[in-house]
Amino acid sequence: MHYATRPLWLVGFRPFFALACMAGAGLPLIWVLMFSGSVVAPAALAVPAMQWHAHEMFFGFGWAVLGGFLLTSTKNWVGVRGYHGGTLMFLATAWLFERAGMAFGGGWPRLLFLVSNNLFLAAIVTLLMRTLIRHREQDSYRDNAFFLLALPLFLPAKFLLLENFAAGTGMTLALFRLAFLIMLERTLTQFMKSAFQLALPRIAPLDHAIKGLALLLVFGHLLPPALATAATLLLAALLAARWLLWQPQIALRRLDIGIMYIGYLAIIAQLLIDILAGPGGYAAVGTVAVHVFTIGVMGLITPAMIVRICRGHTGRKVAFDAQDKAVLWLMLAGFFLRVGAPQLMPAAYLPLTGLAAGCWLVCFGMLGWRYIPWLMLPRVDGKEH
Repeated sequence: MHYATRPLWLVGFRPFFALACMAGAGLPLIWVLMFSGSVVAPAALAVPAMQWHAHEMFFGFGWAVLGGFLLTSTKNWVGVRGYHGGTLMFLATAWLFERAGMAFGGGWPRLLFLVSNNLFLAAIVTLLMRTLIRHREQDSYRDNAFFLLALPLFLPAKFLLLENFAAGTGMTLALFRLAFLIMLERTLTQFMKSAFQLALPRIAPLDHAIKGLALLLVFGHLLPPALATAATLLLAALLAARWLLWQPQIALRRLDIGIMYIGYLAIIAQLLIDILAGPGGYAAVGTVAVHVFTIGVMGLITPAMIVRICRGHTGRKVAFDAQDKAVLWLMLAGFFLRVGAPQLMPAAYLPLTGLAAGCWLVCFGMLGWRYIPWLMLPRVDGKEH
């Protein structure tokens, strides 16, 4: 089979960003319809509806984004061709198999459900680690050791999310937090230099301390509460110090870069809210700490990342047009509607949640409508991949 005639399978971001757009548009809306009672959850749903929602946003939407990003970036970090063709077809099929298993696997034989639930994650983690380990000597980033430690931990986190909801959610969120921190550390410096000819200060001890604390908090559910709280507070303080060092007053002049700074700030907010929402703490409306991360970090940063990568890696100029900016404004509105507005109008929690899901539907629907056709076509600059 000649995969050069099938551009969708040439690079990891192509199929997985397409899947991320579909998941981002559909999954929040499906959850709101189930949560409101407008739609009855499938009788064969593999787990209770709340766990299904959390699992699908992290391991469905989240891993479509993270998988697409890492399949593309790891090959560039180590200078190899990267996985393509049949391997990507297999991974995408396994991702879809998992979605089917989560929706209907409650009625399947246990072994079949377990295979459906673990095949994609086990396969993609193995492939990513193989790339990083096999080509370690030519890796551009020595701190990819953090990925080598974190990636296999997604497997027990996934198991915990289905068996011990609170611990699994915390561990999964912490792993995504570490991944996004590494990504922001590498990309924001490049974006600021390209957009403003500004070299952001890089302080190695500070960067290593941030990643080390973020990795430690992956095991936060196992730490003594006082130690976990101290580590959380210290990480928030170090991130705040670095955020201020990284010239936010300049970055916020441009929406496409500023939204990533807001996403970075949401990581700090999530850490602080996690402390305030502890036993005897502030009683917020809804699961604010989790949604500040899933909507304020993943939801704000992901669309900007999809636009940049889909444009740049298909041979086009990386420039956000009016429709791209409208998508980012929609996600900012969805963030306020889902997290901020319910604190001011708790009685309107359900309709506000529905409006936020509508923002995701329109945002990722627009991204999919615009960029999925590009993902299915060859690069415009004549390069293969």
